[in-house]
Amino acid sequence: MLCLRQVCLFTLRHYQARTLSSDLLLSQINSCTHEDEVFSLVGKNKARLSEKHVGIALNMLWQLQKKRPLLLRTGDYIRNHSQFLTLCILAENKVEHMEDEAIVDTLYSILRLNVEDHDSLAEVLVTEAWKRLERLNLPALSKFALCLYKKHGHCSPVIGKIAHIVDMKLDSIEDIKILSVLMISISDVISESFRDRLLQKTEQLLEEKDEVHFNYAKRILQFLQNVKLRHHPLVDKCNKIFLKSASHLDIHSISLIFGLYEQLGFDNAEFRLVAKQLLSETMDDYYDPETFAKLFFTLGPMAGSKVRNRLLETAACMAEEFSSHQVLVILKTMHKIKCRNSHLLKKMASVLHKHLDSYNVLQLVKLTQYLVMLGCHNLELFAKLKMLLIGFLKSSVIPADTAAVIRVLAILPSFQVEEIVINKAAAVLPQCRLHHLNCIATALVKWNHYDQLHWQTGSELCVKLLQKLNDCGFQRLQKANNLNLLLEELTHVNGEWFEEVLSEETMATCQRLIDQITLANVLQLSFFLIKTSYCCPLLLDRVASVTVENIDKIHPFEIYFILFLFSALNYDPPVNEEFFETCIQHLISNLSCFETHHLVLLGHVLAVAGYFPPVLIMRIFNISFLSKLDAQLEVLPDTLKQRVCSRLMKLNRAVCLECPEFHIPWFHERYCQHVFRNSSSRINPLRQHVHRMLTEILGGSHYARISVLTPYYYEIDFECILDENKKPLSYMAENIPSNGMEGIHLRHDMKDEGRKALPPGAQRIALEFLDSKAFSKNLRHLKGESAVKKRHLEMLGYRVVQIPHFEWNSMVLSTKGEQLEYLRKHLYGIQ
Repeated sequence: MLCLRQVCLFTLRHYQARTLSSDLLLSQINSCTHEDEVFSLVGKNKARLSEKHVGIALNMLWQLQKKRPLLLRTGDYIRNHSQFLTLCILAENKVEHMEDEAIVDTLYSILRLNVEDHDSLAEVLVTEAWKRLERLNLPALSKFALCLYKKHGHCSPVIGKIAHIVDMKLDSIEDIKILSVLMISISDVISESFRDRLLQKTEQLLEEKDEVHFNYAKRILQFLQNVKLRHHPLVDKCNKIFLKSASHLDIHSISLIFGLYEQLGFDNAEFRLVAKQLLSETMDDYYDPETFAKLFFTLGPMAGSKVRNRLLETAACMAEEFSSHQVLVILKTMHKIKCRNSHLLKKMASVLHKHLDSYNVLQLVKLTQYLVMLGCHNLELFAKLKMLLIGFLKSSVIPADTAAVIRVLAILPSFQVEEIVINKAAAVLPQCRLHHLNCIATALVKWNHYDQLHWQTGSELCVKLLQKLNDCGFQRLQKANNLNLLLEELTHVNGEWFEEVLSEETMATCQRLIDQITLANVLQLSFFLIKTSYCCPLLLDRVASVTVENIDKIHPFEIYFILFLFSALNYDPPVNEEFFETCIQHLISNLSCFETHHLVLLGHVLAVAGYFPPVLIMRIFNISFLSKLDAQLEVLPDTLKQRVCSRLMKLNRAVCLECPEFHIPWFHERYCQHVFRNSSSRINPLRQHVHRMLTEILGGSHYARISVLTPYYYEIDFECILDENKKPLSYMAENIPSNGMEGIHLRHDMKDEGRKALPPGAQRIALEFLDSKAFSKNLRHLKGESAVKKRHLEMLGYRVVQIPHFEWNSMVLSTKGEQLEYLRKHLYGIQ
């Protein structure tokens, strides 16, 4: 008994000593402040390292790297160190004895240290974690899922199992960090209904949490990008998180957020202002190629001329240092801001030669587009691009890639079409979606039109292929039975081929699937109808009814686009007043959801439809609102900035004319003068021809004015004055001043002109020629802007005569005599 006791005491003392020693080693590893300290401990204690020591050591190596800026990290040094190899071998041998969380932590650490995806330790850790998947807690599960995502294993069977576990445990997840990681990791293997449950849970957690880290918001945006979903309410919530965390955002986060916003079709002027200020203050800190390329991408589109020139000069000096990806980013940004800086463009073209072979096919397509649009004249570079694109085309088996290459070959300067291109297009047609067919058709039509098919029977083969392509388009539409999938295909379809060949069949297909129009796709259908300018009463009525039924479930900003559709097409649904009033009431209750410039666009859309909600109008025409708008305009893209300024002017005009009780002053005189001074000449051959006819009808050139600017700056094609006996009055007697622009005559004050200048009973006549843009594509139905112009001109005292293009260009008016008679009847109001 005594002997047994002595043995036990010896064993216990030995175990305590070993534990004490082991704890001391763990403490030493955890106290390291440099990689070399970790490696020194590993080298001295190889025989004593347990699975716990190994896991902690690998994790510590990552934690030490994590604390350093990206440019100061020493990943290569760590991975090539002999003791790192020792750690990896030990970990691989002891993996079965590791705890569940330790396996996942170790896998995460070595991946963050950028070991190869096929590294044997990484493979062993993934396999062991997979075996223990069911018993991993949620934090470990999310970290493991993220590891698989980083290893590009997001479509592997194990991700499917993780998605199933998340589906089962979704209600119990209360941590937005865990949920956001799981969401991006499983995004490629989830159903639409599961996606919606994840989004609902995300919104719930965001509502419950007062403080959310901006990294979690970035992951939510990445999830939306992965599932190709524009979810405005959720993106808006993420944007508010970014604004709250603005002081913690660096160039990497800001550029990533802008990139995600671009992909999701979202923009926010307030975030632009914050980002511009942050980046402008720290410009001098971005002196390496990677961070400068991100600076150029984010700040370039918002910068003023002085800062932009500085960015361009720095980019030109740094050109030789840019990687292939960074060159692409610089050219993309130049294209976005329409910057044709010849010096920088030549620099980019000269360094591209060494990078061309590293681009994949879609990057090469984008690169070619940017160079052509920016006006690059480097023929040697284009020859190399053509050779690479043809090479990709020959080996391509993906319809989308084939269509993209064919489309971009069509814009190459002096491109001679080879037979292989036509043959490849013919082979891929049956597999193409509508967007791909559209790309190929656009190229074929261009080549045939400009006679670029220089081999025997080329044109004949091209015509046959176009016919086959048309047939494929019709067949695809006729077989369509899911409206959501159809609208997804139609998102990027546009151009003459689609309008001339498939537009009517597309509308017929949408009408056939009209019962599938729901809350989920009503916005996407509205976008499509806006783009095509088709006035289809059945579809529009259905859009209106679905909107009214679901008004509380539709984000206010989405309602704006639906209203834009009806306003632009000048269409009144059967429940017109109920539709507009319901929408307006919902919008007025949620004006805080709109940015300053969006409120201007909303006000204009409602004004075109004839609605002027006092709350909205008084909010817009307010000094503090307009001051805030001025600040935001500085950071908006140029195209959007011009649109907002134009819409504000039009809204100001509409309010002055239609709602004088609001007492809003007209303050766009200088803006309008600037616009017209910088516009091109408006005296086209048609106007000259008609002016000669009016001279003949009225009895002299002094009885009609051509290209007249009215009060509030409407431009009308022709103006004449008839007295109470319908006899023309001479302008020489009126002495109407000119604004100094050739052929443009400006009337200054509405009151003086309307009340004093005209004799009693006299009437001003505005003669307007309406081209196809004034009407919807399929019906001879006047669109909103033209209808508003007529309404406003009548308020200004005109009798408005509108001449539609389809009447003037018809066979009925094929002779000069018939045209003269037509004009005479309309001028004098003869039935």
